[in-house]
Amino acid sequence: MPDSSPPVYGLVLAGGSGSRFWPLSRNDKPKQLLKLFDDETLLEKAVRRLDGLVPPGRILVLTNHAQLAGVKEVLPWLPEENFFAEPDKRDTGPAIALGIGAVARRDPEAVMMVLPADQLIADAEGFRSVMAAAVEAAAKGDAIVTLGIKPTWPCPGYGYIERGARARISGVEGGHPVHEVVRFREKPDTDLAERFLADGHFSWNAGIFVWSIATVMRELARHCPELADFVTELRHSRDFDATVAAQFPKLTRISVDYALMEKATRVFNIEADIGWDDVGGWVSVGKYLEQAGRDNATRGPVTLLDSYNNVVYSSGGARVALLGVHDLVVVQTSDAVLVADKDEADRIKKLVEDLPPELC
Repeated sequence: MPDSSPPVYGLVLAGGSGSRFWPLSRNDKPKQLLKLFDDETLLEKAVRRLDGLVPPGRILVLTNHAQLAGVKEVLPWLPEENFFAEPDKRDTGPAIALGIGAVARRDPEAVMMVLPADQLIADAEGFRSVMAAAVEAAAKGDAIVTLGIKPTWPCPGYGYIERGARARISGVEGGHPVHEVVRFREKPDTDLAERFLADGHFSWNAGIFVWSIATVMRELARHCPELADFVTELRHSRDFDATVAAQFPKLTRISVDYALMEKATRVFNIEADIGWDDVGGWVSVGKYLEQAGRDNATRGPVTLLDSYNNVVYSSGGARVALLGVHDLVVVQTSDAVLVADKDEADRIKKLVEDLPPELC
């Protein structure tokens, strides 16, 4: 019998700035284009994780014009026509709508995954297994499916998904339980995050979604008709690029969470324990670098004496030496050096705003 499964597409979101990784990251070389841990960028890792799930011809990558050349350079095996650039920053709602339009134009019967390009997932096989289950649930359940990450600590820096009853989906089996989503919760304070963890019904929101074109269009029409109209126009336009250039900058700046996910009427969740990390800044990178003793984490030529609990990243060729210091982030490149208290590292993004343009 012929396979009746719908075609599956992957939309990889690769347009973020990643300024928390300055001075290694720049406007034209954001976090997802950095080789933070080995000889492969986070973007390459994200695309390779789709091996066996989505053929290369159906992997679409969305970025912006400043980063487009760099994105294409690290993904030479993808077709040229599978790269798209936002003409303006309008947040994730319009960006994902652009991707939905690109997929709907090719195959309105498709199921599509939406995935950030800048996350680290240790268990690639586990990821593929969960995503295959999510595709099946989205197709057979006529629902939006979101991937939730099993929390390992009460993190106040992530959004949370509250799970409800087990979803009833005809014909869906397997080892990945599917639950109805009760609601999405904003980033909590530490006390509330601890209650979420103790409750056992909350997952971290990884920003990974799966839906059929029919389902997402129905939900957009109900809750964000502006984006639904934009997708419809893209689908039927004779000149896709011209329509994007003309209409995208006019769209309301809105996140996909506010535009769609928090309002959609049929949303399911699959919780996953796959070694996920959003690698939000230099402090979180430390656990993946060489452990140099006394809680120091290093990469590159580094010498330490009477120093502890530092993250030191040397990529500019010069040796970095630390003497009698602790709790620092030190990053050296060919044209800049960052020295920051670990407790202040979340403010690197603010620091970048005050730098000369040529260093951003």
